[in-house]
Amino acid sequence: MTDRRVPDDFPRDPDLGSVTGVQPKILVRELDGRYQCGLTDEQLWVRYDACEDLAGQFSAYASRKIATSGLSPDVALTRAEKGVRLKVDSGEWDFSQCEVAWVMKRTRQLLQAATED
Repeated sequence: MTDRRVPDDFPRDPDLGSVTGVQPKILVRELDGRYQCGLTDEQLWVRYDACEDLAGQFSAYASRKIATSGLSPDVALTRAEKGVRLKVDSGEWDFSQCEVAWVMKRTRQLLQAATED
């Protein structure tokens, strides 16, 4: 069974939004007879899982670049982050800016752990 705990440092940005009109309105949805703003536990887990997977892929990518191209870890990660931000900004990937920052932080942790072994 997979541990489905989401780390405390993972971004939990609520889906804040509003609709114009005479009276202010907030965006919520009805789930099981209750109104909810933000992500459900399942939605949060899915987003975390995608970010953790991406961090693992970037760690492997950066390790290969460091070994084959002689890049420093900082340069390899800066290039990877630039690529992610381009994909996010173009709408190709659906990550928030906070999630991108978390992915890069997690990638650094994974890369550091790999070099310590």
